[in-house]
Amino acid sequence: MKFRVRNLRFKLVVSFLLFTSHYLLFTVSYAAHPLITDDTGTQGKGKFALEVNSEFSREKESVDGITVKETGSEVAAVVSYGFIDNADIVLGIPYQWKKTKEDGEVTSDEDGIGDMSVEIKWRFFEKGGLGFALKPGVTLPTGDEGKGLGNGKASYSLMLITTKEIEPWAFHLNIGYMHNEYKLEEDEDTNRKDLWHASLASAVEVVKDIQFVTNIGVEKNPDKESNTHPAFVLGGVIYSMNENFDIDAGVKIGLNKPETDLTFLAGMAMRF
Repeated sequence: MKFRVRNLRFKLVVSFLLFTSHYLLFTVSYAAHPLITDDTGTQGKGKFALEVNSEFSREKESVDGITVKETGSEVAAVVSYGFIDNADIVLGIPYQWKKTKEDGEVTSDEDGIGDMSVEIKWRFFEKGGLGFALKPGVTLPTGDEGKGLGNGKASYSLMLITTKEIEPWAFHLNIGYMHNEYKLEEDEDTNRKDLWHASLASAVEVVKDIQFVTNIGVEKNPDKESNTHPAFVLGGVIYSMNENFDIDAGVKIGLNKPETDLTFLAGMAMRF
């Protein structure tokens, strides 16, 4: 019975995302999936983009002789709208599943909508294949903080984005800052509020309509008791079926203990 309920929830969420994208033309606010690092590109005035992205992650570690396994998945809809030629507004809504097992016994099994993000990407410079953009954003407390699906309070961020194109290559650099607020006292006590992010990505078109992408990055550990900052490396492929529709897949690997061990990513992007 539990499986049927969860299956129904999944179908309802997917139906909602597809309904939203069809009638409201919502699009994705993140980087060109599966990359974590964003680029300076914008949609253009009056144009929309929709991304539906998914990820599946797993983590395993031993704590005081107990084997802890964590698995998670997420489906996110991201909508971008170009309100002027060089600036977009971007909305992101994730739905998450999280499960934790200790020595094979399930200790936590949660799912639900996560915190929604609202961002503005403003490309303020572009010349000779070099571009700069700023992306301020706010995260709204739409997720249930008691289930670990959100912070319970609004947070804000600012990202500086640089893109350099040297055909057939493109390189992207992100340097960012995020300030988190927490509703639960235990989260306040254990998590840092001020975090930084740095990442670098590259993309190359190896054959017509197919790009290979790579990504590496690090960000400040939110855990106050750790000074080891999560770092990752990622590889993937983007296939452009036509100029307005892409599909993609990738694998993200943790380079140290605080980063999630392994994450599989897949998504699609449509432009209108």
